[in-house]
Amino acid sequence: MSTEKSNKYAVPALDKGLDILEYLASKAVPLSQTEIAQGIERSSNEIYRVLVGLESRGYLIRDEISGKYSVSLKLYSLSRKISPIDQLRQTAIPIMEDFSAQSGYAAHLSILYQSKVMVIIHARSQSALSLSIAEGTLFPTTDTTSGLVLLANSNEQVKQLIYDRDKSYSQMNKKTKAELEHTLEDILRNGYCFRENKLTTGVSDCATIIGQPKGAVIAALTVSSLTSAIKDEEEKQQLIQSLKETAILITKQLGY
Repeated sequence: MSTEKSNKYAVPALDKGLDILEYLASKAVPLSQTEIAQGIERSSNEIYRVLVGLESRGYLIRDEISGKYSVSLKLYSLSRKISPIDQLRQTAIPIMEDFSAQSGYAAHLSILYQSKVMVIIHARSQSALSLSIAEGTLFPTTDTTSGLVLLANSNEQVKQLIYDRDKSYSQMNKKTKAELEHTLEDILRNGYCFRENKLTTGVSDCATIIGQPKGAVIAALTVSSLTSAIKDEEEKQQLIQSLKETAILITKQLGY
């Protein structure tokens, strides 16, 4: 969106309210009107009415003794009513089905669930022969292409949690762990992973990320196909490009 359009539709009071909520949510302690004003680089006078309005609507709590403000649980309550997984499914399904119809490849979407990779969407191919992966299937993280893509785009806390629970990772030596980190760096830099499936002979996987690296909600969009079905390097590159474009489209539709 251009700056001109942004200014045209700007709502100053709304901007102040969102600035206040975002700033307070990022702090671990209640803050005074002056402290909030300084934090969002506005004057105390111009945020007074906004603070009163947010308090009256239940988004802020004001301590009667100190007069300091903190964010209430109302935002949390609202967020609980919105399932990111449901949004992801509703947005991704038609786009994935269109990709499979156009490309001839079946595709599936996976997320991290209890330190494993769970398939939540499978879009069938119209080709006579394609691989089908059942929704709800769980796979080990470090052994799968989808898992590596999810790991590469996760924050360090999530990565460490998965490492602590992943059996394959616990059996790796120092050299193998270093090679894994190098692979994750390559995936993050390139934006995709293409490799042979370690769990099924004769199958190759191509996976890319949906969402933003280290984001709160990320998913892996993956094509698993017979290795023999990808005839040459040109066809491989076409698949990678098409899959990345599909992932970008889903990400944009989700508003990430």
